[in-house]
Amino acid sequence: MYKRERLTILIIACLFVLFQLLMGHALASTKMPSFTLENVITGENVESKEFAGKSLLIIFFATWCPPCIEEIPTLIDLQNKYRDRQFSIVGLSVDQDGKKVVQKLIEKKKINYPVLMADNSVTRKFGGVYGIPTSFLVNSNGNVVKKYTGYVPRSVLIKDIEQIVQ
Repeated sequence: MYKRERLTILIIACLFVLFQLLMGHALASTKMPSFTLENVITGENVESKEFAGKSLLIIFFATWCPPCIEEIPTLIDLQNKYRDRQFSIVGLSVDQDGKKVVQKLIEKKKINYPVLMADNSVTRKFGGVYGIPTSFLVNSNGNVVKKYTGYVPRSVLIKDIEQIVQ
């Protein structure tokens, strides 16, 4: 009986690893969804095609989310570090209280990357955003290569960004 349990656990572990590899491969070939969203500062509509040819870190966040706020200094730093290498952070706010509360956060934290107001359509297009922060790393070909759920350490972001920037 003991050998059978070990074999079952081994098979399950192998299937799990295989599933993770296949999902990672499928995610790498997933095109970033197209969107048109309002820029929080300018009020102008921004289309996803305006980011064509750039690598992106798209972050769904809210002003009331402590891990989201904790990430901001890192995101500002990454925007400064990689902007000359065809890279941009793009913040997508899911705040229900409107853009004024988001504008205050941008001013207070001196956010240097574009921040757009997300809607239910864009969260669905990205496969459903069920928690925040949720981030998507997109390569210059417009393919989503990584999805992060929750706070992501700076070292992880740098390692992953370095793999896709030009």
